[in-house]
Amino acid sequence: MTAEQIGFAFIILGFFIVIGKWIRVYTPLFQQLFLPSSIIAGLIALLVGPEVLGRLVSLFTSEDNMFAQGLINANSLEVWEALPGLFINIVFATLFLGKSLPSLRKVWEIGGPQVAMGQMVSWGQYVIGLLLVILVLTPFFGVNPLAGALIEISFVGGHGTAAGLGNTFAELGFEEGQDLAVGLATIGILTGVIVGIILVNWGARTGRAKHVGGQQKFSSAGRNGIVELDNRDSGADMTTRPESIEPLSLHLAYVGIAILIGFVLLEGLILLEAVTWGAWTDVYLMIYVPLFPLAMAGGIITQAFSDKYDKFRVIDRKLINRIGGFSLDILIVSALATISLAVIGENFVAFISLAVAGIVWNVLAFLFLAPKMIPSYWFERGIGDFGQATGITATGLLLMKVADPDSKTPALEGFGYKQILFEPLVGGGLFTAASLPLIFQFGPVAVLILSIVVTVFWLLFGLFYFGKK
Repeated sequence: MTAEQIGFAFIILGFFIVIGKWIRVYTPLFQQLFLPSSIIAGLIALLVGPEVLGRLVSLFTSEDNMFAQGLINANSLEVWEALPGLFINIVFATLFLGKSLPSLRKVWEIGGPQVAMGQMVSWGQYVIGLLLVILVLTPFFGVNPLAGALIEISFVGGHGTAAGLGNTFAELGFEEGQDLAVGLATIGILTGVIVGIILVNWGARTGRAKHVGGQQKFSSAGRNGIVELDNRDSGADMTTRPESIEPLSLHLAYVGIAILIGFVLLEGLILLEAVTWGAWTDVYLMIYVPLFPLAMAGGIITQAFSDKYDKFRVIDRKLINRIGGFSLDILIVSALATISLAVIGENFVAFISLAVAGIVWNVLAFLFLAPKMIPSYWFERGIGDFGQATGITATGLLLMKVADPDSKTPALEGFGYKQILFEPLVGGGLFTAASLPLIFQFGPVAVLILSIVVTVFWLLFGLFYFGKK
């Protein structure tokens, strides 16, 4: 693979992103679904690639036809297949960079109920998925037991986590897992928005959601994702003068440092495992753990040092957000464009079963458990947790914006604090990354028992600690 081929692959990727954006601008349905342009772009690339257009052309022509592989050349697809595993490290390294970390007491007081709710739902997804695998999918359909982790990986983790675990899936002999996970992540986002909006309307009609509407409205420009001319700004603060160093260059360097720290942490854990419990038990886990959860830890360490020693506060959160957002767009487009539809078709029963089971669990948890675990403003807070549990953090934020547009409740603040005690473990955190090697090494039953214990703990804690307040 030459540098020119890699560069051309990025040019083609950018072309699809532009197409996806303008299709969203002029498609009311996509605006109503608040569907990200990156997902539209990835699905278009999938349609015109070898999996759809290429297969259709091959049905009627010979394999030598110039369109037998679709409109995307093989070299570009090869580059795209490698991008999710690289860019996921950037996404996770940026999660806490530029954020001044509040005290754990404040986090717990405001975000505690949502921490309990989010943890319970996420661990419950492992319970549902593993039960489905153990009782139905593996004995009757021969599905790999690792599929039991796919609901949490895909729904809470999203496209980034699903695609970023591609190497882990491959190393553990479950290569089709990445395609299933990315497909489930797409289902999760669509379901999260559609079902979430239905729940918000139900809450407004029944009086459970008291702040729907508010004074802030989504303008037509807001719905299509265009910022009005009068409201445009640079989107980031210039913390350094460009003649000294370009701010973007400096922030990319900080992201690189966070990833480097994560790499050192991971290599240290691999070495520690090799000379301790791995050598004693011949059970190895860390060699299968991907880099991105440790890159997140590297971001926290980098930010902690910055808070303590950088009196100039040169790390700007808004610019870090742009870097993370860019990386996530690249990741989503490349991951969707390289899905194998044949793999999903071959595992269709498992795919549909996991999707339906995950959605039903999330809806039931929101309707019946959130009112009992969240002592105040349960609807506004719980709808954010539902959105994140079904279709990543952005979906949760969107649903809270619809349910409480004027931020009259502590839902948004609590949701933000929740991530500090939530994301390091699940939703793409350490356990999400370790769940696959844990199932591989100890079997699905052992991980199921662990998941049940943790789910019940958070359920009881939420009911009897926060629920009684």
